[in-house]
Amino acid sequence: MSDLSKLPVTVITGFLGAGKTTLIRHLMQNPQGKRLAVVVNEFGDVGVDGDILKSCAIPDCPAENIMELSNGCICCTVADDFIPTIEALMALEPRPDHILIETSGLALPKPLLKAFDWPDIRSKITVDGVIALADAEAVADGRFAPDVHAVDAQRAADDSLDHETPLSEVFEDQISCADIILLTKTDLAGPDGIAKARAVIEAEAPRPLPIVEIAEGVVDPRVILGLGAAAEDDMDARPSHHDGHDDHEHDDFESIVVDIPEISDPADLVNRIEAMANDQNILRVKGYAAVTGKPMRLLVQAVGARVRQQYDQPWGASERRGRLVVIAEHDDVNPDAIRAALIG
Repeated sequence: MSDLSKLPVTVITGFLGAGKTTLIRHLMQNPQGKRLAVVVNEFGDVGVDGDILKSCAIPDCPAENIMELSNGCICCTVADDFIPTIEALMALEPRPDHILIETSGLALPKPLLKAFDWPDIRSKITVDGVIALADAEAVADGRFAPDVHAVDAQRAADDSLDHETPLSEVFEDQISCADIILLTKTDLAGPDGIAKARAVIEAEAPRPLPIVEIAEGVVDPRVILGLGAAAEDDMDARPSHHDGHDDHEHDDFESIVVDIPEISDPADLVNRIEAMANDQNILRVKGYAAVTGKPMRLLVQAVGARVRQQYDQPWGASERRGRLVVIAEHDDVNPDAIRAALIG
């Protein structure tokens, strides 16, 4: 059992667009009497996820309890960013009852767990559990996991071949580190897709893991909070592709920020994003657009060529400026082509 005096932290990991922010927003709105705090680690220079969550702040999770780290992976900036952020949250009055950490969609969770062994916080906090979100439709389509049988067959034919891709390593490390898997967007995957996604995850998991199907981020908080996993003491059960390495690479992925002018037709922007994703192998697009005649900002989120949009809040005192973060594997990033696709 973990020390009950320690502040519990839940690490929420998952691939790009799996629904981490939607889940945290649901937890914020259904805190079960707990006073929550949130740390958001973005990949890219525009803080979209943190901004979304702050717009949903409530008394049990006020805006000052939501902190954003956008200048690098938190497990790579432990002393400069992560530790001071955790200490600042623990110093709040009243002190939070539980901290949620949303990792970047490109983060490897195990190095983050190692950060909890840092002397300044080791005796004060514990990792209550690691929750991994997996997009059922994407996993079923084989976009974020390898074909295990095909890889095994080809490796058997040639020991020198390595068919692992950066995306599959990220996916596998997230699954391997988890205490519970939340299978998201099940409404889009359908029964066959859900069954296929479950099979892929079960094949990748190093040990039997509970898999819970959810839609729109809705899950009973009692299912994922209060696990008492003390994950920082359970590292050997969470194998990683990067075990034995002192650091891990983020050069496999790259993000660029595109300032977009005011638009008159959101549908045209959606079409542009869809075409760009298909033509240039874009993984993720997120950000805001200013629409002519609309006082509300348009929130845009895309996973591959699947684009969602909604007016989320008035621009208010914030600068009325459209900005999108585009994320792709390093070799697929062509800034000029991306800007041309989005702006023309």
